[in-house]
Amino acid sequence: MRSFWAASSLISIPFGAYLWAGKGGKRWVAVLWTLFLGWIGFVVLAIAKPREPKPMWTSPIKWRRRSVTRTHGDTLAARPEPTRHLLEVADLHTTFKTSKGRVRAVNGVSFTLDRGRTLGIVGESGSGKSVLSRSIMGLLPFQNVEREGSVLFEGREIANLSPRAMREFWGTEMAMVFQDPMTSLNPVVKVGRQITESLHYHLDMDGDQAAATALALLKSVRIPEAERRLNEYPHQMSGGMRQRIVIAIALACGPKLLFADEPTTALDVTVQAQILNLLQQQQLERDMAMVLVTHDLGVVAGRADDIAVMYAGQIVETAPTRTLFAQMRMPYTEGLLKSIPKLDQPSHSRLEIIGGRPPDLINPPAGCKFSPRCPYVQERCRQEEPPLIEAETPGHYYRCWFPVGTDAGREALERNLAAGVPQAEAAVRGDAALASKLETALEMAPNTPNTVPAETK
Repeated sequence: MRSFWAASSLISIPFGAYLWAGKGGKRWVAVLWTLFLGWIGFVVLAIAKPREPKPMWTSPIKWRRRSVTRTHGDTLAARPEPTRHLLEVADLHTTFKTSKGRVRAVNGVSFTLDRGRTLGIVGESGSGKSVLSRSIMGLLPFQNVEREGSVLFEGREIANLSPRAMREFWGTEMAMVFQDPMTSLNPVVKVGRQITESLHYHLDMDGDQAAATALALLKSVRIPEAERRLNEYPHQMSGGMRQRIVIAIALACGPKLLFADEPTTALDVTVQAQILNLLQQQQLERDMAMVLVTHDLGVVAGRADDIAVMYAGQIVETAPTRTLFAQMRMPYTEGLLKSIPKLDQPSHSRLEIIGGRPPDLINPPAGCKFSPRCPYVQERCRQEEPPLIEAETPGHYYRCWFPVGTDAGREALERNLAAGVPQAEAAVRGDAALASKLETALEMAPNTPNTVPAETK
């Protein structure tokens, strides 16, 4: 459009002015001359414009047109020297204002992530995993949300940038694979157009370049008959194929950081393994950092370098993967691990569960947020909230006054068993029926763990 007006100004305006003055004909002739010569100028400029050669597919894509230093009025400091960490999150809080009160969905989360590494974020539904990812990317609602804390991406503060400024980061610097591809994809737009949209905007590709890159992306995520799939709609594909399409869209502009928000939800076990293997392969090829969000410790066991366990909006334990499984300290982490099905169990064995439910984030319990459900709970746990304590192994932190695998933890569990505390008996015996009764009792008095009735035993 700018080329059209430039051509019109240079070529057609003198002729238009001449004709308008009545020296060369009627006024409608001037209008026709203006449009005709302007169109010729536009064609000439379009032909003369140099084009980049069509790229061959490489991983990651190197071309970037728009610079993230253009922030549309937002203040952004000059680029500092490269820092050690790709992503640094410090004391991040996200609060939603509701009619019932303030929901503290993310409560003081801090962590770092380097390029090429994978961080697994694990926890039950409602623990704040997805909200944390969206808070870092700035994908939060415009109203009734408060976000505080610091988010540094390559040393640049992005926590306070507007959505318009963050648009320069989305796609090229960081991207997200959402949990439900059927709702994240546009049902009335063909797959090819949904992939090429970001290529046009961020990389300034023309139609042929974008189409070639979209085709290469579909092949890289192992979509069969990729040429035909470009002209199909999301509903014409299976759930696994739709998830691959979402991954292709997220990887289109070669981001340095990828958030995978429960990417295997609603997929069968075989397809889950394929999707996870695909993400791991793409990460290795692109030297990309990845945050893998899931509720299953088994998913991240062999795919994450570090694991952060979240509960009630907080990180309650974080460690390198091997260290976490070998020396876990948080009772909640122990409960998650015990709930994983095991191959050596007889058929039709009842799965172990964590009794009770996550706390109400509007009115959470005092002290440790896990205390109403914890088999190791003591009076101190109900009164004082534990900080993140560093374990013997470097990089291992946990929130617990009576950690698992220590003398203090063993003594606390023995006292609870002797006193008949239902949480302890349900955890030791693996009694699902007792855990269900405990859940019912906690629903009746969620923030008063001392009132759990004895008949739950």
